[in-house]
Amino acid sequence: MSCQCFSELKPEECCQPYLKGEMSPPTAASLMRSRYTAFATGNIDYIVETHHPDKRHEVDQEEIKVWSENSEWEGLEIIETHKGTEKDSEGVVEFVAKYRIKGRLQTHHEVAEFQKVDGKWYFYDGQLQRTTYVREAPKVGRNDPCTCGSGKKFKKCCGR
Repeated sequence: MSCQCFSELKPEECCQPYLKGEMSPPTAASLMRSRYTAFATGNIDYIVETHHPDKRHEVDQEEIKVWSENSEWEGLEIIETHKGTEKDSEGVVEFVAKYRIKGRLQTHHEVAEFQKVDGKWYFYDGQLQRTTYVREAPKVGRNDPCTCGSGKKFKKCCGR
């Protein structure tokens, strides 16, 4: 079985040692993966503990718990990282987390900032990225011919 973070590694080779407190994630991306796994498994304490100490007061544990418990976690995709290696003190991870709430697929696209304090990585802040909807079919105006082929204007036919 592979890790909850969709890394294709076994949990004991990936996020499990971090979630159990046996090791600290060596990179910002590995912290991101372990935080996703914590959301997927309901490990709220880990999510709080890996928030930057200066920002921890902003964490709403109850909100995180509700989101974690009411979601079916379906995937994590790391899109891009900037810095965040073992040698860095800060890093950025762009990611998309997929989950379902009440059967409806949701995506959480974020650019997350991480900082290292005393050799340990912490989530610092994040910016949600808006998903742009791209229309596949041409836009039909009210006065355009209806797309059903009736010969009527759209507003008098399928646009009612």
